[in-house]
Amino acid sequence: MHDIKFLRADPEGFAAALARRGVTDAASALLAADTAWRSAETALQEALARRNALSKDIGAAMAAKDGARADTLKAEVAALKETMAGLEETARTASVAADAGLASLPNLPAADVPDGVDEHGNIEVLRWGTPRAFDFQPLEHDIVAAKLGYDPEAAARVAGARFAVLKGPLARLQRALGQYMIDVQTGAHGYSETYAPLLVGRDAAYGAGQLPKFEDDLFKTTDGRYLIPTAEMSLTNLVAGQIIDAADLPIRMTALTPCFRSEAGSAGRDTRGLIRQHQFEKCELVTICTPEQAEAEHAHMLASAEAILQALELPYRRMLLCAGDMGFSARKTYDLEVWLPGQNSYREISSVSDCGDFQGRRMNARWKVAGEKGSRGPVNTLNGSGLAVGRTLVAVIENYQQVDGSVIIPAVLQPYMAGITRLEP
Repeated sequence: MHDIKFLRADPEGFAAALARRGVTDAASALLAADTAWRSAETALQEALARRNALSKDIGAAMAAKDGARADTLKAEVAALKETMAGLEETARTASVAADAGLASLPNLPAADVPDGVDEHGNIEVLRWGTPRAFDFQPLEHDIVAAKLGYDPEAAARVAGARFAVLKGPLARLQRALGQYMIDVQTGAHGYSETYAPLLVGRDAAYGAGQLPKFEDDLFKTTDGRYLIPTAEMSLTNLVAGQIIDAADLPIRMTALTPCFRSEAGSAGRDTRGLIRQHQFEKCELVTICTPEQAEAEHAHMLASAEAILQALELPYRRMLLCAGDMGFSARKTYDLEVWLPGQNSYREISSVSDCGDFQGRRMNARWKVAGEKGSRGPVNTLNGSGLAVGRTLVAVIENYQQVDGSVIIPAVLQPYMAGITRLEP
């Protein structure tokens, strides 16, 4: 959510920043709704003041036994009531339009975010690791996994497309990945493990920026709750409506949870395998902080996610997303893309985003300095994957596959595998 004061102070600058996100004309429509609301409110206050003055004059006329004047003044009051009712409706309609307009607008990009309309405008800023030289043609993960315990046909019988069944040591490897991630993020990087709801209410979905624009991307229950598409929705909202002392910031949280996405609009994309599922697991990272801490926390979160890839010895690259390719709530995002030899390409495995005060304002979460009256402003929030478990499993399968169809277990995961060092067909 934006502060309407920013738009009022610099409508041209606000519109130009929105245009970088591919949004045009919205600023002018929003400004018109805000102007209509303020004009109606001003007229309403003037009418209220006039009504109060007339009430006093009526009392004086009655005391002076001037019935004719009292009747004239009463008639004016009656007319004012009708006028005020119309002004109240005008103000309400304009306020609803302004609030809806604000809620529908994405965050403004940071100054150092490159221009661009889609992934072609993203900039590679770092590459780590050397892709393995295979002495055979590496296969895509679903082909390898089909002989290791991956059963998409069973999943389809139970739930339909874009679900997976993993069996035996392959299922254990997925669990090992999640356990390893949460252990590293809590033990080495200062994130506090948190267990939070997988179902959230409408206010929480709104606060995280999922509603109202992305309702079709969410699974909704019959009682109006939403299955989380990421633990960011639950973790970020733990501070909703709170005023937090600056001495307690930053707050770093992590959770290993199932995530649920309808994948609306993704028909035909990654229909095979584990890349794009309705249900998957993710180790989420969330930070709540002051504006002054945000840049350092963004770097810390990015390093925390990259540490998992490095420990697993998975080659990856870091991409700075352009303005047109960022998520709705983000002001600056880095994507981590892991090398998949079976696909001969880099694929996204984590997005690490600085959201500024965008979510803090939507959640009415604020921060203060001890001893000062009032708060300094909305908190800043950051979120990222540390990492997406299913996509990491994909990367391990493709990068560690052997010519006989087996898959070597990365060394850091072997303590979680009860002596299993290799997945055998």
